[in-house]
Amino acid sequence: MMLIEETSVPDTALPVDAFKGHLRLGSGFGTDSLQDEVLVSFLRAALAAIEVRTGKVLMRRGFTWSLNAWRDPAGQVLPFAPVHAVSSVTLIARGGVETAIAPERYWLEQDAQRPVLRPAEAVLPAIPRGGSVSIVIDAGFGATWDQVPPDLRQAVFLLAAHYYEFRNETSLSEGCMPFGVSSLIERYKTMRLGFGAGK
Repeated sequence: MMLIEETSVPDTALPVDAFKGHLRLGSGFGTDSLQDEVLVSFLRAALAAIEVRTGKVLMRRGFTWSLNAWRDPAGQVLPFAPVHAVSSVTLIARGGVETAIAPERYWLEQDAQRPVLRPAEAVLPAIPRGGSVSIVIDAGFGATWDQVPPDLRQAVFLLAAHYYEFRNETSLSEGCMPFGVSSLIERYKTMRLGFGAGK
């Protein structure tokens, strides 16, 4: 199984100015943009951490997900939510020959927690022995920051601020998640073993 992020969130879509306000950084000194690169990196790190913890894609972008076998040929749970569209499903033989599956043979079952790729008939197309299937997915709450739910926006700011405030600290345990952040994201988490696990 492999998940590739095909498009990334552009820097211009990240709420750098709002994050500066959250941090109460000074302005009007002619050096307002000096820390922008650092702030962008902390925002990206916080976005990634929140997405992994919740299984939700905050800002809309494209992914390619590759599998060697269906977990359930009657319906494959997708690795995250919300999913707007499944753009393509392609079977790849062991030798590399690709066969695009007609869109009429599958459909997307929308779900806020566990969207599912469903077959139009009884089962999804058989994956070639020793081969794989490649699924192109468009996912995320929205292309702009204000389309992300307010509590998740706040969680990103709190976590990014935590990274910023402790940026020189080397003794923090891996995966440290402040309590306020954990509380905000709790209702978005799904009961599964990992990002992309489950049926």
